[in-house]
Amino acid sequence: MEFSRRILLVEDETFIRMFLTCAFRDAGFTVIGSETGANALTELETKNFAALVTDIRLGVGPSGWDVAHFARQRRPHMAVIYMTGDSAADWISEGVPTSILMQKPFAMARLVTAVANLLKGDDQLST
Repeated sequence: MEFSRRILLVEDETFIRMFLTCAFRDAGFTVIGSETGANALTELETKNFAALVTDIRLGVGPSGWDVAHFARQRRPHMAVIYMTGDSAADWISEGVPTSILMQKPFAMARLVTAVANLLKGDDQLST
């Protein structure tokens, strides 16, 4: 599994997680999916990822904010993309630096492009 294309995708809604996984795989990424923040923390402890794509509200347990902070403690330059339908206003205070926030609903191509650009080190991204 090529590390530079490995993504941890954290989404508690099964259908959305499956849809996003397929889209990222079609774009050439390797995806490990997680449905809870707690599972995501375990994945981050045991595997290396180039990027984290996480929903913010993940039900009981750690939130997407928590997962991203943990990820950045382990790898300070990991690409982080947040997805949310209702938590965008908290991004400035809760999000990790140099992250991207995608407001739901969004075009799948936009999310895949954001991840690809972050992994290339493109700082020309907008939210």
